Amino acid sequence: MGLFLKHLVLRCSLFLILAHFLTQCVSSVQQPCLDSERSALLQLKESFILNRSASDYSFAYPKVGSWKLEGQVSGDCCSWDGVECDDNTGHVIGLDLGSSFLYGSIHSSNSLFQLHHLRRLNLSDNHFNGSEIPCAIGNLSRLSQLDLSFSAFSGQIPYKVLELSELVILDLSENDLELRNPSLKSLAKRLINLEHLNLDGVNASSTVPQSLANLSSLTSLSLRNCELHGEFPIEVFQLPNLQIIHASFNTLLRGHLPEFHKNSSLVSLRLAGTSFSGELPESIGNLISLSHLNVEDCNFSGQIPNSMAKLTELTYLSLAANDFSSGTLSWLGKLTKLTWLDVESTNSYDDVLCSLQNLTRLTDFRLNANQFSSRIPSWLGNLTQLTTLDLSENKFWGPIPESIGNLKSLSILVLSDNKFWGPIPESIFTLINLKNLDLAGNLLTGTYKLESFLNLKNLVWLQLSHNNFSLLTTTVINVNIPSPRLQILLLESCNLLEFPGFLLGQDELVYLDLSRNKIHGFIPKWIWELSAQSLEMLNLKGNLLTGFQQPAVVPPWSNLRMLDLGSNKLRGSLPIPPSSIYQYLVSDNLLTGEIPSMFCNLPSLTVLDISNNSLSGMLPPCLGNLSKSLSVLNIRNNNFSGSIPQACVRGSQLRVMDLGQNQLNGQIQRSLVNCKMLELLNLGNNQIEDTFPSWLGSLQELKVLILRNNEFYGEIGKPDSNEFPELRILDLSFNKFKGGLPSHHFQRWKGMQAVDLGKLNYLEANVSFQAQGPRMHSNFSYSMTMTKAGVETKYDKIQNFLVVIDLSSNRFEGGIPEDIQIVKAVQFLNLSNNRLSGPIPSSLANLTELQALDLSENQLSGEIPQELAQLNFLEFFNVSHNQLIGPIPQGKQFGTFDNNSFEGNLGLCGKPLSKECYPEGSSPPSASMSKKDDSWFEFGWKAILLGYGSGVVNGLVLGYLFNPWKHKLFVKYFGRMLLNPRK
Repeated sequence: MGLFLKHLVLRCSLFLILAHFLTQCVSSVQQPCLDSERSALLQLKESFILNRSASDYSFAYPKVGSWKLEGQVSGDCCSWDGVECDDNTGHVIGLDLGSSFLYGSIHSSNSLFQLHHLRRLNLSDNHFNGSEIPCAIGNLSRLSQLDLSFSAFSGQIPYKVLELSELVILDLSENDLELRNPSLKSLAKRLINLEHLNLDGVNASSTVPQSLANLSSLTSLSLRNCELHGEFPIEVFQLPNLQIIHASFNTLLRGHLPEFHKNSSLVSLRLAGTSFSGELPESIGNLISLSHLNVEDCNFSGQIPNSMAKLTELTYLSLAANDFSSGTLSWLGKLTKLTWLDVESTNSYDDVLCSLQNLTRLTDFRLNANQFSSRIPSWLGNLTQLTTLDLSENKFWGPIPESIGNLKSLSILVLSDNKFWGPIPESIFTLINLKNLDLAGNLLTGTYKLESFLNLKNLVWLQLSHNNFSLLTTTVINVNIPSPRLQILLLESCNLLEFPGFLLGQDELVYLDLSRNKIHGFIPKWIWELSAQSLEMLNLKGNLLTGFQQPAVVPPWSNLRMLDLGSNKLRGSLPIPPSSIYQYLVSDNLLTGEIPSMFCNLPSLTVLDISNNSLSGMLPPCLGNLSKSLSVLNIRNNNFSGSIPQACVRGSQLRVMDLGQNQLNGQIQRSLVNCKMLELLNLGNNQIEDTFPSWLGSLQELKVLILRNNEFYGEIGKPDSNEFPELRILDLSFNKFKGGLPSHHFQRWKGMQAVDLGKLNYLEANVSFQAQGPRMHSNFSYSMTMTKAGVETKYDKIQNFLVVIDLSSNRFEGGIPEDIQIVKAVQFLNLSNNRLSGPIPSSLANLTELQALDLSENQLSGEIPQELAQLNFLEFFNVSHNQLIGPIPQGKQFGTFDNNSFEGNLGLCGKPLSKECYPEGSSPPSASMSKKDDSWFEFGWKAILLGYGSGVVNGLVLGYLFNPWKHKLFVKYFGRMLLNPRK
């Protein structure tokens, strides 16, 4: 009986084990997908077009291309590419269609949103044609991972995304999306389980909410280029699991770095292009896991801490464009894993090069815009992994070492704006992988065949401008010889004598600069065939060109943005620009004829400079239509006639309007008030007959106003409450203004009361543009010409702190007001050739920046104030031809002025005049002289005046009129002199 029971128990045990095994086998068989979900997937496939251009990644392929019933076991969609199913239920829980060539719009009705069990959804790197994220995304309530990056979504992110409370990964980056309602703050409060959040490129337009610091599970936070502002919460840096913080390119985002703990897990910290400031803390050395640090173009200051030597895992380091103080970077040699190093403009430069010898893994090294003043060490050729070497904008000198030819992997070599001299080393021509070669702005010498650079078959960018060598080329066109497909060719000032013939074979050029060479004759007819679809900038300025071999009625360039033919000898009518043009510059030529009306049909024109030609006719009335796009209108020094057109409409972008030196007449059009951004207005040297237009004072940005040499008349009325707050230069000379000097206006001209002398900048308009190629940085410098006593002074550039008031050669009368001292930043003050009377006010001594003061040809009386001797910068002084008496101030600057400064004042005495003030052997009257003594002194002057005959007076007057030295001295201190500005 016992034996039977034993066998029974054994059999039962074996049965139970077998049953359990069979159960496990059955449960391990993957359940096929449900028919409804398979149908939804097939409908999803059919809702899009497969277009290769919809995905950018090189590994992209159409995953849905294999989705079909034929050939699948029981039509099981769980085996389809990119589909993941739950093993037990067969529900689709994952869909990875990233980089799948999907193109088309997506709406809430799409079958995708029937897959209610989805936990992971990846639609990245496709093209959904500007669709909004469908609100039906809320149907997928079990999602823990959602990646819609790089997929051409647009519009406001729907609130339904915030209902996906299970989300752990959310990536909506690089779409044209907005996050405003809901906001970033509400997102951080609702999605509390987030571990990975990437909103790069999403327009949040908000502060960084404090609630982000509550996301304790967060490991990766990326908010690049999100229009963020305000203070970045310092607590976010201290989240316990955070490994990645990216907040670059939020220019208004402020903050500073905290003290980092030793247990910090940060791996990547990128703050480039923000307003983070302060010092890098010494505790940054605690970030021992950090592999990527980018604080480029922030506001950090102080010394770079030596503790960074501990960051031995760093592979990428950019400290560029901050305000670090000079210090040591010798610790860089310990970061042996570095592959990218950018220390542009760090000011910490004393030992960077020495530390590089150990960085044998470096592939990218940028040291531009520092203050290096040494030779390039020959061992730099040992860094054979380098693909990028940028040493531009330093003070490197000596020959470029031959060892640079050892860097066979170099793709980018930029040595521009240094002081390298000697020949270009032959080894550079062996760097067959070069795509960008930039040697511009050095002192390199020799003579080279331009075509020898074409042996570098991978070149895309060649920049050789501004050296001391000469380039030889040939106009022979041989399209059968293969040459690199250049996009950028910049050969300014290379002593070229002719157009390079190889250009005819170039069909991908974007920027071509052959300016300031010695190319003469006609522009060849094949120029019109040059890169017709890609060319954006053509600069032939400063050559000896006389015209076109074959003018084009309609230029073929469909993308040309800038055409500069200035400073040549071009004759004939204005060359016709294409409709795509932004900047059209043909100044300083011999062009004739009128402005064609087609110029009014250039919708993107920002700069029109046709100055210094012989153009004529009336200005087209339609010029005003251009002012919404136009920043610069310069037609100075031509022969245009007729009235000034209505040049401004509402919304005008105009910053420069220079109509000077023509034959325009009539009155100033009141439409100018629409040019709210106008900074320079020049109507000088015309025939305009008008009163002073008081409404001009409403131009709040105006810095330069020139109305000289016209027929303006009448008194200058009372100022508006906020007139010309930015005005720096006022020239009303050679008109018929009368009445008193505009003293009430001085109080309004805030720009003349204080200027920043600390930085040398110039008044200019930023006319940079970005089209298909690299951004073209371009500034249009403001210029002006002022005539002084028959001598023209030309300012090719106007310093931003230059302050000038020229009211000369009018009919102003009365006294010089005491409150002229209000404009205490004025450097050049010219009130000459008026009818001013009374004394010279001693308050002029408060104009401490004065460099030139001209009060000549008036009726001023009394003595020259002794206080004027305190003007330490006064280099030109003229009070000739007045009625002044008494001793000339002595000492300091007054010891440098000659007779011409004082002639025509018969009552003046003392040096530099030969007439002494006191009888020989006597001393000047004391300060305690009595009134009786004063009257004696006055009588003495009268007696002296009676002793001069009219012949002496006439001689003094003629001496003033014909003494050219006086005029040259005046010009010397008013600016750079060009006796004949017309070319």
